[in-house]
Amino acid sequence: MPSHHKHSPSSSSLSQTYSHNVFTTRILFLLTLLLLSLAAFAFVLQWRGEIGDPTIRWSALNRFEFHGMDADHTSTSSKVTIRTSASCVDILGQSRSPSFPYFRDWKFDYEKDLKPKICITTSTSAGLEQILPWIYYHKVIGVTNFLLFVEGKAATPGVFKVLESIPRVKLIHRTQELEEQQAKSRIWNETWLSSFFYKPCNYELFVKQSLNMEMAIVMAKESHMEWIIHLDTDELIHPAGTREYSLTQLLLDVPENVDMVVFPNYESSVERDDIQEPFSEVSLFKKNFDHLTKETYFGNYKESTRGNPNYFLTYGNGKSAARVQNHLRPNGAHRWHNYRKTPNEIKFEEAAVLHYTYTKFSDLTSRRDRCGCKPTKEEVKRCFMLEFDRAAFIIASTATEDEMLNWYREHVVWMDNDLKKKLMKKGILTRIYAPMVIIQGLREAGVFGSLIESAQTTLSKATLLSSNEIISTSLNTIDATEGISSRKVGRKEPHMAVRNVLQAAATDTTYLLAVPPLPSPVNQG
Repeated sequence: MPSHHKHSPSSSSLSQTYSHNVFTTRILFLLTLLLLSLAAFAFVLQWRGEIGDPTIRWSALNRFEFHGMDADHTSTSSKVTIRTSASCVDILGQSRSPSFPYFRDWKFDYEKDLKPKICITTSTSAGLEQILPWIYYHKVIGVTNFLLFVEGKAATPGVFKVLESIPRVKLIHRTQELEEQQAKSRIWNETWLSSFFYKPCNYELFVKQSLNMEMAIVMAKESHMEWIIHLDTDELIHPAGTREYSLTQLLLDVPENVDMVVFPNYESSVERDDIQEPFSEVSLFKKNFDHLTKETYFGNYKESTRGNPNYFLTYGNGKSAARVQNHLRPNGAHRWHNYRKTPNEIKFEEAAVLHYTYTKFSDLTSRRDRCGCKPTKEEVKRCFMLEFDRAAFIIASTATEDEMLNWYREHVVWMDNDLKKKLMKKGILTRIYAPMVIIQGLREAGVFGSLIESAQTTLSKATLLSSNEIISTSLNTIDATEGISSRKVGRKEPHMAVRNVLQAAATDTTYLLAVPPLPSPVNQG
């Protein structure tokens, strides 16, 4: 009996403990099952693309588009189908991933606190699908102000309505009045650019860029910029060598006695013939001669060119940034100079300019359509400075679509995987993912789509300077500081100033010839 009384309480206690454990286990199981169910449900929604993206909803329902987006509309009875494979909305706003709302309506207006203040200037006729990623990528790495000399698509109302809404972006339209004022520039009476005057296509563009750069210097001074860079909208600065991937930090570390820094260019090496958005689809680049040893460069020169005229398809002499200072002037699209001294120049050992050239098959015909030269070997020498551009123009002007595509695959697209692996091991080819990640992140965050959406209802006039305002301000400043000689508009020879420019050039060592786009060194073997 005593032993029975001792055993009975112990059995009851074990029963209660067991019941409690079962209850706890069931609760935990149900909570776990609930969490897993929610996670699975969210995954299915995301995978099916049913999370509401206001960018997609706006573009699908309102079908509002801006000029320069190249969307094709096909009407079938009462139903409208929009083909967006090549449209700006598709490239910039629609993503298979959900847009994160945290960056919507974020104006990126933090530049006022950045030091040093960096300005980029460009001359462009591109559409939003190229310009928006270009601007915001450079904002991310530290560029504060942008001066865009626009024409073509970039100057159409729908495009500049979007661009003008971006803080610290100034648009300058290429009007007749602008050309008349630029015709009075002192450049026309100097010799350093004279060999490019009155020639078509690339030469004409080169002169136009130089005149725009001259005006940009004045505007950069007025905005208290410390550095100015000239870039095309198919080029991205790659600030390698900084822990923060920051152009701001890169230029902050430049010694104070340095006036100009050179970014060697890397050239895109496309691996497909159907690229639509180069900044987000291209990660393979060919490194510049300046970032390779001579042994590596010349030892692999033949394989690297793949039968093309030069190591790079286009230029190989990089781009530069200059400190904004008195007497600064352009020295062609690739360099800066100074009227009073020879600039102290250094070249970055890691940082580079990424040049996305001929990345789309359509680049063949678009370049052709911008030039009215005859497709003969003699004629193209008058129009293009580089051999590959000449060959590409002739092919685009004379070949069929299939012949062009075969030529493009043979000369531009890197389809030989074994050769790619070999040249990557040698260090000639390299993978660079940072721009792709940054721009894709901006796109998925809804930054581009949000900007385009807001432009239909909000039109800021504060950032769009009228041509009259820009011209009068810029040219008056140039006239006051440097002096301008008058010249009539047109293709006639300019009326030379009283002074003999040849004599001036002989006595003034600062009148060096403009630096054109130059190919990389040719193999001596």
